Amino acid sequence: MATYIVLANFTDQGARNVKDTTKRAALVKEAAKTYGIEMKDIYWTLGMYDVVVTFEAPDDESMTALGLTLAAAGNVRTQTLKAFSMAEMNTIIGKAGL
Repeated sequence: MATYIVLANFTDQGARNVKDTTKRAALVKEAAKTYGIEMKDIYWTLGMYDVVVTFEAPDDESMTALGLTLAAAGNVRTQTLKAFSMAEMNTIIGKAGL
């Protein structure tokens, strides 16, 4: 399973309905399961992003499908980052011959 970090900002619609943000998060967690994805952590944050979420997904295609589902709902705009653990990074460095 690959790890993904999603950085999200509320749209105008999402901000107007911010009182439902935790309910929407629970719905996202359930929707993610339909793509074989597990929501690991979610945080509401101060600063540049309103929400930061970590997911584990079987592949980029599944994660992209979830991202499209989130976009279609219209409450957040997201930026998705594929993340690597220390062990994975050591493997990558080894493949690079560094």
